[in-house]
Amino acid sequence: MTDPSRRLAPVVRLAPAKLNLTLAVVGRRRDGFHDLHSVVVPLALTDRLSLAVRPAGEDTLHVRGPETGPPGDNLVLRAVAVARRAALPAAGGPSGVPPLAARLDKRIPVAAGLGGGSSDAAAALDGALEAWSVDLPASTRLALAAEVGSDVPLFAAGGPALVEGRGERVTALAALRGTPPGVLLVTPRVPVATADVFAAFAAGGPAAAPAAGSTRLSSEHLAHELRAGLRAADLVNRAGVLAAANDLVAATAAVAPALVPFRRALMRWLGGPVGQSGSGPTLWSLYPSLAEAEAAAGRLRDAAAAGELPAAGDGPPSIIATTISSSQGSAT
Repeated sequence: MTDPSRRLAPVVRLAPAKLNLTLAVVGRRRDGFHDLHSVVVPLALTDRLSLAVRPAGEDTLHVRGPETGPPGDNLVLRAVAVARRAALPAAGGPSGVPPLAARLDKRIPVAAGLGGGSSDAAAALDGALEAWSVDLPASTRLALAAEVGSDVPLFAAGGPALVEGRGERVTALAALRGTPPGVLLVTPRVPVATADVFAAFAAGGPAAAPAAGSTRLSSEHLAHELRAGLRAADLVNRAGVLAAANDLVAATAAVAPALVPFRRALMRWLGGPVGQSGSGPTLWSLYPSLAEAEAAAGRLRDAAAAGELPAAGDGPPSIIATTISSSQGSAT
């Protein structure tokens, strides 16, 4: 085993955002969480995490980019702590798992339904083990990821995935065939807490799914198509169906009513279907190519600057053009 203290270069990981193409809430669990059936794809939009061994002291985290809250509450440090506990036996004790200095460059909007925090945690878990030269079985890594957070295991799939349970059951699906679709991401500056959205959904009424079961059928159909080898162009052609395949849209609107007129205006302005990723508030639209998504993003930024979109939250929305990615990036 390599002595971690002799590693000269930091370990670097790229942590991709995720996009929920479908999200069906299929039941309530005894532990109070909800069972899900969701087809998720990674995006080319990534955060960058570097981990360097420190000679002494405690784990540290420096964040550049959007405000993520106190470093002590960040899932990166939690993931490093979980990884250290699991690595101790293989590393021969505390000297084999020295403290780490983490640097996180944030590009993914925070609290947006894009899984940035969970992806950062998955990258930290994997990167910490490499920094300590500790290899753990894939099953152990998945269990550790689930311990850190419900959404963390999905980032081990490395591509499109079917997510079930509360997020801990992840099945890898085949990558899209052909040119990766472009994705326009629009994130209004409206705070939306995932727990509040699920609470509104559980309360029923207008915040519950309008057509119970239809979203799951759409989700199961998409998972089946991806297993069989779905063409990217066919996915884009299904954007209208997929945009309606999220059982949390009504609950998100109940928690953040300002999103309703904003989404309607966005649909009118783009002239096409607009979906919601996870519990929001990020809205998405698919395009045949990155160039077309970038062109739409430019026009939308001009419209927002001209006041042609209704206000939603404190300041203009984040507008990002990216693509669906078939794999996660990593570097050492």
